[in-house]
Amino acid sequence: MADFRELQTIEGTVELITFYNEENGYTVARFQPKRKDYTITVVGNLMSVNVGESLRLEGHWTTHAKYGRQFEIESYTVQMPATIEGIRKYLGSGLIKGVGPVTAERIVDHFGLDTLEVIETNPRRLKQVSGVGEKRVAMIEKAWAEQQSIKEIMLFLQAHDVTTGLAVKIYKEYGDAAINVVRHDPYRLARDVYGIGFITADKIAQAVGIAHDAPERVAAGAQHVLSSFSDDGHVFARRPELVQSAADILDVGPDRVESAIDQLEAGNEVRVEDDAVYLRPFFYAETGVANRLRKMLSVEHSRLAFYKSAQWDRVFAHLNQGASFQLTEKQQYAVRTALTEKVSILTGGPGTGKTFTITTIIRLLKAKNKSVLLAAPTGRAAKRLSETTGEPAQTLHRLLEFAPHQGFKFLRDSDNPLDADMIIVDEASMIDLVLMNVLLKAVDATSHLLLVGDVDQLPSVGAGNVLRDMIGSGLIPTVALDTIFRQAPDSYIIVNAHRINQGEFPIFSRSSRDFFLFPHEAPAEAAARVLDLVAQRIPRKFNYDSIADIQVLSPMYRGEAGVGMLNERLQETLNPPEPAKPETQYGSRILRLGDKVMQIRNNYDKDVFNGDMGLVVQVNIEDQILTVSFDDHPIDYEFNELDELLHAYAVSIHKSQGSEYPVVVVPILTQHYILLQRNLLYTAVTRARELVVLVGTKRAIGIAVRNDKVAERNSGLAGRLQEPLDQATGYGSLFRKQATQ
Repeated sequence: MADFRELQTIEGTVELITFYNEENGYTVARFQPKRKDYTITVVGNLMSVNVGESLRLEGHWTTHAKYGRQFEIESYTVQMPATIEGIRKYLGSGLIKGVGPVTAERIVDHFGLDTLEVIETNPRRLKQVSGVGEKRVAMIEKAWAEQQSIKEIMLFLQAHDVTTGLAVKIYKEYGDAAINVVRHDPYRLARDVYGIGFITADKIAQAVGIAHDAPERVAAGAQHVLSSFSDDGHVFARRPELVQSAADILDVGPDRVESAIDQLEAGNEVRVEDDAVYLRPFFYAETGVANRLRKMLSVEHSRLAFYKSAQWDRVFAHLNQGASFQLTEKQQYAVRTALTEKVSILTGGPGTGKTFTITTIIRLLKAKNKSVLLAAPTGRAAKRLSETTGEPAQTLHRLLEFAPHQGFKFLRDSDNPLDADMIIVDEASMIDLVLMNVLLKAVDATSHLLLVGDVDQLPSVGAGNVLRDMIGSGLIPTVALDTIFRQAPDSYIIVNAHRINQGEFPIFSRSSRDFFLFPHEAPAEAAARVLDLVAQRIPRKFNYDSIADIQVLSPMYRGEAGVGMLNERLQETLNPPEPAKPETQYGSRILRLGDKVMQIRNNYDKDVFNGDMGLVVQVNIEDQILTVSFDDHPIDYEFNELDELLHAYAVSIHKSQGSEYPVVVVPILTQHYILLQRNLLYTAVTRARELVVLVGTKRAIGIAVRNDKVAERNSGLAGRLQEPLDQATGYGSLFRKQATQ
């Protein structure tokens, strides 16, 4: 229905952005009309606007039931500020790298109303200002030029729901060729620019005139859908499902998608086997892992051949003599297996003696002057492995010498293998298919590899179910420890973890000192309780630090007890704004000095990875740099890179894999029923070293405990491992029947 209300015009300055949606640019801001001493609320799409900018708005006055009178924006134009105060706010808003509030004040005091003209036409004059030297002038000059180019791109993209942050990334990726790429090859954006997916690229493509059923659109869409399968953990998609999903999303006929898949296969973008469609990297990773494992097991020569003829009864008798803890039969078998088999797996729940078994293996290796390397998928897991074994450990990426500046490759491979008699990798359930392939390439065929992990935890975030597939194949020698050792009389964390894993309801006892339930059914009440526990009750009773020691883990992102809302409220409580705490706004998020944050993508240039957690230790407004300390390693982020960080006062249970915290607080409500699974609750509980606090209902806990149906992942690894070696690149009868758990 048409809106016949007369458009009204208001000119003024953006004073404060109170809400910003990164996906569509929807903004709520406080706006000061020209020559007025008050501000008004304006709402609408302001995706290319910064605090301090002068705007001419067209729109209507409306009255919101909750927020009252506000101006709804239909369109806007940016105007250069015309007053001293406007220029000061404009420059000091962080818009231009190298100019913060202090420098802006000095520049405007010196040049007055001519400030912007000086920056535009004769920036060398800025050296006349106290504290502005050659280096800062060059920084300002470059940033101003970039801003003008970005503004041009934004004019082109503004009608296509592309945010300012993405426009900056497009400019950085393509430079002056950005508009040409956007016009003529928009689907390239989804491949090249982090943060731009197929849907955004498709909107742009439609706007620039690419036909709805154009082959390039359908091919890009089919590839997008196949990627979404891998994002859900699948190694491949069944062709009928892929065709139907892509046809539905693209609104084209299935025959068009079939042709697109054939086109992608001809271009070596995908690999098709029977009815399975793989993205090329996953196909080569799956066949590579299968071939490499079987080759390692088939090569007779071993660096640890000595142990094949060891008198194991005497070895274990010597180890157990006078020891405080003695190896059980299963632990002895695990030690012997690791030292006599080229590849082996050690699995078991918390407290079952995995670490004691590892340290025994290391002790025996050292007794014979044999070398060992220890690694884990994440920095936190590697640090914990080092602490528990007393030996140095590192992340897999560091072990494999990942070199982002040398073509994003690993320097350790089959031509330059790791030089060690044994390699021990902890938290192996976290290793996805692609990383496992890289690891196996770097292991010499004569070395031994021991993979250690808890197969009952959540599978890897990346595609595949590698540890479970390896065990399920029956090819890899595996020892599962199941006797609980590490358990104090009044401790319930370990016993309840095992009860949950066995489908039994956890014990809540008044004598417990480390496992509690606070009953709440309403999400708002549960969220309030979580806040109170983290900020007040747990620190006061147990002397834990709210930020450093306590981690909130939620099954969901949305809702009042979800990760998003909990982070907002925990930041407000634990790290409120203060004059001495600099901060910057990225979209709707405010990142402040002292914030707890998490990296949400692998950034090989910075050597930080998805799931790494740290603290914001510096916010430099003038240079537009935010610094995060990850385990005492400071990493700098430019402000336009802040979409790689999220607050981490609360994180999803999936993101907590491989980490361990003194205390975990877990909201678990029937509202979360879609995600309530046994392995999810089990993973959450096993993240805690000293204290578990659940907030929710026994009904929700019961749902999770009873639900042992793990989402299926399309994977052919177990089947390939069972194939004869010369058929590794084909399905085989076993593979055709299999979709692993």
